[in-house]
Amino acid sequence: MAREKSLQNFVDGEGRLLRFPAKRAMQQAALTYLAGKFQPGTAYTERQVNELLGQWHTFRDPATLRRELYDRHFLDRDPYGTAYQLSESPPEQEE
Repeated sequence: MAREKSLQNFVDGEGRLLRFPAKRAMQQAALTYLAGKFQPGTAYTERQVNELLGQWHTFRDPATLRRELYDRHFLDRDPYGTAYQLSESPPEQEE
């Protein structure tokens, strides 16, 4: 619960991420939050991922968020990099 309260310091009144946290635990919380915006079992193009992320952050860097979501195993990507989807086994929240 404390982590959710801390994440509140990083979102505006509309639930958009204002900045990407510097601390790894808060980054993980932010990525968990953003991953929750994707529909399980739905394939997204890179453009669709960027558009969805664009709705949920204010600092105009969907590419960094997309890479972080992929690198930290929240999103899976096909071998050609043309389709993304929510990972079936997302990482656990760090303590």
